[in-house]
Amino acid sequence: MDTYLRQLVDQKELPGAVLHVQHHGKIVFHKAYGHYLDRHQQDCPITTTTQFDLASLTKVMATLPSILWLLEHTPLELDQSIQTYLKDYQHPEVTIWHALTHTAGLPADLEPPVKREEQRDILQEIVQLPLISEPGKKVQYSDIGMILLGKVIEKISGMDLPTFTDTHLYKPWGLTETAFNPSTMDHIASTEWYKDHYIQGEVHDEKALLLGGASGSAGLFSTASDVAKYGHYFLYPDSQDVLSTALMKRARTHVVGNRGLGFEVWSGNGAPLSCGRRWSEGSFGHTGFTGTSLWIDPKEELIVTFLSNIVHYGRQHNMKQIRSHLHSLISTTLTKGETF
Repeated sequence: MDTYLRQLVDQKELPGAVLHVQHHGKIVFHKAYGHYLDRHQQDCPITTTTQFDLASLTKVMATLPSILWLLEHTPLELDQSIQTYLKDYQHPEVTIWHALTHTAGLPADLEPPVKREEQRDILQEIVQLPLISEPGKKVQYSDIGMILLGKVIEKISGMDLPTFTDTHLYKPWGLTETAFNPSTMDHIASTEWYKDHYIQGEVHDEKALLLGGASGSAGLFSTASDVAKYGHYFLYPDSQDVLSTALMKRARTHVVGNRGLGFEVWSGNGAPLSCGRRWSEGSFGHTGFTGTSLWIDPKEELIVTFLSNIVHYGRQHNMKQIRSHLHSLISTTLTKGETF
């Protein structure tokens, strides 16, 4: 596994990454690889404390737990219409549950695709967006539903998403390196080349950027240690008291089409998920466009956090194959009783 990651970096398939593996409650591997060029094109080594743009991991590390918190502390219910909280939303039949399970009938993205530095009212476009299928009938992974949920969180709580998550989730959980709109660019792996510089410390996702850097779909930055700690809480919900154990277990349980509430959940049917074929049924996790992922196997008590900035080399890459192979290597090694 270590050799595999070194080869990827040497062959310039991967600029760099941090891999963190926890097994049976113990950290068994935590190592950094590679370099990146910062916005001034200075070469910077990736270390175990480097922060990464988590991209769509935001959906399960910010939006999902925020909704779970609100279910416990406010009148919010999963079967409520999004329109209950966002009056301008055009589809009263679309519920919180639909958005969390990606069954709202929403398209995957806005058309035409959003570009950086555009002047577009993203939320206004979203609330008027037509459905492409009847809610509850089909799984269609969509940023749009999660952006709507981010706005629901803000409406109910009276706080913006960064303030809400920091106050009610990250500080109580001790996730000290996890935040939207980081205050400094130091130690943040840059993502893609744009015009005349690499994007660094600013969200890569265009919709999140136009929404102020924080959305229910993307915008969160964190380290492998913090992401792994978050995974630990979902694997061992009794180890924390921010969210109820019952709700956390419900979120990681398969619902439909290899999805739970927010998480992807392997049901044993359909195309293999990005953790590969060797992971146990009931394994759950999520990925991010920039090259990030968190996967948890409750049966094996295995948590794998893999953070990279693969888009540093552009959007044509082999991350799908890399993730699957890497997670299969890890699972095979540990289930055979071997050590790294």
